[in-house]
Amino acid sequence: MAQQAHRFGIGIDIGGTGIKGGIVDLKKGKLVGERFRIPTPQPATPEAVAAVVAEVVAELDSREDAPALDSPVGVTFPSIVVDGVTLSAANVDKSWIGTNADALFTRVLGRPVHLMNDADAAGLAEARFGAGKDTPGVVLTITLGTGIGSAMVNDGRLVPNTELGHLEMNGTDAESQASASARERLELDWDQYAQRLQQYFSHVEFLFSPRLFIVGGGISKRSEDFLPQLKLKTPIIPAKLKNNAGIVGAALQAGVQEKAAAKAAKHDAAEEPAEA
Repeated sequence: MAQQAHRFGIGIDIGGTGIKGGIVDLKKGKLVGERFRIPTPQPATPEAVAAVVAEVVAELDSREDAPALDSPVGVTFPSIVVDGVTLSAANVDKSWIGTNADALFTRVLGRPVHLMNDADAAGLAEARFGAGKDTPGVVLTITLGTGIGSAMVNDGRLVPNTELGHLEMNGTDAESQASASARERLELDWDQYAQRLQQYFSHVEFLFSPRLFIVGGGISKRSEDFLPQLKLKTPIIPAKLKNNAGIVGAALQAGVQEKAAAKAAKHDAAEEPAEA
């Protein structure tokens, strides 16, 4: 097995229906080999999900290009995540709320694990390696799906847990009116849907003045049906990394946190007083 801890990383993307993972080239932001997927267990309790994540990681560890067995694993989760603790739960069991997921996965996998919000992972990957590559300032990735996810990256640094799908729009959550699922539920044609997106993106643009909007989610495959209709000062373009964005972003963030931890440890060691 090649020892590529600094070049390659493992990313896991936990969704409501599937848990998928891959080995990521951290310098190129691309998957090495095929993704591996196992259906999300039902009910999707913390221990059950952790067991499936362990299966996915074991498969990836068996591959020739796998990183070192003690290298950190990045994991995305559909939740607000603060210091590795999941503070909400969407499409998974409510027992996740308040769970120290970093500690749980680290115990089950026997190696460092770093959890992050799924939209944040996708947005980080798009800003570094996808549609937002080399764009300075604030890049906002907005995912249109069952809800509206968001990720803010400023000069390459993630500002986590923005949750811009919960901005107020006409007296309710924006995602209840402008998500991809809302378009289907309300039977909106593309012109009607574009009008709702215009209202939403104009508000977000006013609040944050981004340099670039990136639109993700499955509906981005139909971006030509609605994006050209939006009149904004900010350029708005479809995502590039598609279904691999979460895996890439998770692995990337794990690598960033690994470097930060190593730097902190080196700093602490340098400050220790010499023995008499």
